[in-house]
Amino acid sequence: MAASVFADRPQKKLVLFDVDDTLTRPRQTVSPEMIRLLRALRKKMVIGVVGGSDFVKISEQLTVQGSAAIDEFDYTFAENGLTAYKMAVPLPSQSFIKFVGEERYKTLAKFILHYIADLDIPIKRGTFIEFRNGMINVSPIGRNATLQERLDFAAYDKQHEVRRAFVEVLREKFADYGLTFSIGGQISFDVFPNGWDKTYCLRHVEDEQFEEIHFFGDKTYKGGNDYEIYSDPRTIGHAVSGPPDTARMLKEIFLPDFQ
Repeated sequence: MAASVFADRPQKKLVLFDVDDTLTRPRQTVSPEMIRLLRALRKKMVIGVVGGSDFVKISEQLTVQGSAAIDEFDYTFAENGLTAYKMAVPLPSQSFIKFVGEERYKTLAKFILHYIADLDIPIKRGTFIEFRNGMINVSPIGRNATLQERLDFAAYDKQHEVRRAFVEVLREKFADYGLTFSIGGQISFDVFPNGWDKTYCLRHVEDEQFEEIHFFGDKTYKGGNDYEIYSDPRTIGHAVSGPPDTARMLKEIFLPDFQ
């Protein structure tokens, strides 16, 4: 067997992180303090990030002080690992549109847009369907909403469960499509083929045969986009309430001497 590129790490462990509300506030940039903590952790073991967003968005959030996000992590998994990098080298990718097919995708997209058009919610902005490599992201309010509008909608959605109701309708209407509908972040939900949830990224790390794989995420409840990887028997799951909680747990579990 070839020598591992991670032979310099004292511990044969992998620690994976969700992005929004785990390493950063939703759609915000990671703090220098968190990067400092991650760098200390990386000296001991292998670290990776796995987000539902595309690579550009993840890179924007995790780039700090002139250092590119792709260089701060050993593994960078965008779109749940459908777009993946190991030590900044791209790994094989997959395509949502190839899986679903153009005609069936058009039927799905048309239904989603009609549903949103008929929704009675306080505001609507733009980009209601964002097409990505491995999935589509659906937002009833639209991804062009400002930060304050996102916060307002998140509070509204908590009370009225707009996204949850939307997902239930889609699950029933497109039951034969073989799709998973997963709520994440503040304003949207992801749609992807069954099995293309965050556990998809684990197939990229099998060759390293890690002794332990830890995952930190905030949407770890059933229906949340961290649930599958959090509860997977191959991982040790850690549920967090935000970046400060992540930092606290990392110090407690892995870095007791961190200053």
